Amino acid sequence: MSTHEPAEGADRLAPPASNEHHLAERAATDRAFSAFYRESITRLTGYLIVSGTPARIAADIAQEAMIEVYKRWESVQHPRTYVYKTAGRRWARRVADLQREALVDELPEPTSLLPRPDALAEFEARQQMVQVLKTLPLRQRQVLFLTLQGFTPTEIAEQLELEAATVRAHLMRARRAAAARIREREAEQ
Repeated sequence: MSTHEPAEGADRLAPPASNEHHLAERAATDRAFSAFYRESITRLTGYLIVSGTPARIAADIAQEAMIEVYKRWESVQHPRTYVYKTAGRRWARRVADLQREALVDELPEPTSLLPRPDALAEFEARQQMVQVLKTLPLRQRQVLFLTLQGFTPTEIAEQLELEAATVRAHLMRARRAAAARIREREAEQ
């Protein structure tokens, strides 16, 4: 046997410990991301819809944002903030690109995120708050929806690139306007 040939049975040796460690770390990362994805994707899609994104585009943008956070999972300190901010920016870019096109408000083909496109309409009919949110100005809508998702004013300020005091002011106005609209709807019924 020459010094350049592997020893007999060398191809059956266990992988180096560092490779096993890397595989274990990768598996842990994938589990953490999967849990984050399952917890966040529906809410992120809802945030985009409430922010004015047509339902047919919201699921795609949410998926794109999740792919981005997955690629940077090891370095992102606040994945929830990162994914919401990324999704908002992607929608803003699409709006700029779509200004030349007319958006059609058709429901999308079924996807894994919207298995029954008509379920969105059912959801909106059942959820009075979603309807109320749609009547608010964009910033108030975003701030109130993110607050309902559990974000703090500081986290929202970071996502929307605003001052925390500005977020709190939008939140106060949004709550007042939402309460007034709920009273109006109750009076109509």
